Amino acid sequence: MRNLTVYHIPVCPFSQRLEILLALKGIRSEVRFEVVDITQPRPEWLLQKTRGTTALPFLETADGKIIKESLVILQYLEDVFPERPVAQRTPYRRAVENMLTRLEGDFGNQGYAYVMNQRIEQRDGFRDGMLKQYARLNDFLLTHGSTHGPFLFDDFGWAETVFTPLFIRFWFLDYYENFALPPETQYQRAGAWRDACLAHPAARQVSREEIVKLYYDYAKGAGNGALLPGRKRSSFSFEPHWKTRPWPPANKYETSATDEALGL
Repeated sequence: MRNLTVYHIPVCPFSQRLEILLALKGIRSEVRFEVVDITQPRPEWLLQKTRGTTALPFLETADGKIIKESLVILQYLEDVFPERPVAQRTPYRRAVENMLTRLEGDFGNQGYAYVMNQRIEQRDGFRDGMLKQYARLNDFLLTHGSTHGPFLFDDFGWAETVFTPLFIRFWFLDYYENFALPPETQYQRAGAWRDACLAHPAARQVSREEIVKLYYDYAKGAGNGALLPGRKRSSFSFEPHWKTRPWPPANKYETSATDEALGL
């Protein structure tokens, strides 16, 4: 045990990246994960560790050093636990991996902006923007990726570790926006990649039901534990447990569920 602690939100995609990496290495128990309740103000002890910042996850080393930003933490864990490397070893392949990873910011931002949109007349524009992101991934994979399988290279690796939690979170687009990739050629390679990522056994930390239920408030425009008008509980609340709650209404543009309707 290296006495490493990650402070995180269990349903956060940026934290799940770390869990996937550790799962691929077979060492999930080597890092302790401490849950932070984002529906409550950050405690003073936590703010002291982060020097006042509230972003999660962050990692604390055995000697109290703090490392922030999920991709930085991901690389730190890869370096600290070099056995069963997840990142590519050859310079060119690693460069390709990093180029694809650089696309995750725009991809993630588009998906979150899409689900948080509250104006139905802008819905099609956000859908088109999401499709452009998938087309961009599709082009990259056709240019640089394997022709023998669905992944970027031979197997589920670094780029898949980075993108898979976003693919999982975007189950909320399927549910709240009826989003689906069209069957056209310009999305097929990216769609096959996404589906293979979602099916991988190292990426099963959260379920579709959990994503849909906890992210209801995001679908109504309130993120990071913020409360919507008329509500007293966040859909990110730990209690009642999400498994005991009813499925939220999928029609987010015409319905605003109460705490009671959400099982809160």
